Amino acid sequence: SSHRFRHLMCFALMFCVVSATYVPPPHSTMKPGFPVPMNTDNPGVRKAARFGVYRYNNSSNDLFLFKESQINKAMVQIVRGLKYMLHVEIGRTMCEKREHSSLDSCHFQRKKNLQRMLRCYFEVWITPWLRKAYVPVALCH
Repeated sequence: SSHRFRHLMCFALMFCVVSATYVPPPHSTMKPGFPVPMNTDNPGVRKAARFGVYRYNNSSNDLFLFKESQINKAMVQIVRGLKYMLHVEIGRTMCEKREHSSLDSCHFQRKKNLQRMLRCYFEVWITPWLRKAYVPVALCH
């Protein structure tokens, strides 16, 4: 459980960092809760992308699990938590769904005829204090 707590602390810290970084000056036209660009290497962004992938895998009828290969664009909005808006490329891995593998240990397909890349738009809403991640939007094509 210390592992989960550490993740929670990460989120809590990130939340503070994002809040502190994006407090608009008094004369700013930027509204509170306005989406702001995030670095695609940000740990919170990467974790949100993974939640989006879980949601995609749960709803797809593919034999194999997909995982994120590249995050192209990330925005975050502060709305009772963190709402991530992500443009992510995901690829088919060699792990079959029924194996329930950890995605970190899944490699992308090497066989040409099994390779598949999809472009996705995920909206991932994370409320750190509730330890909840909710993915209202997962569109892939």
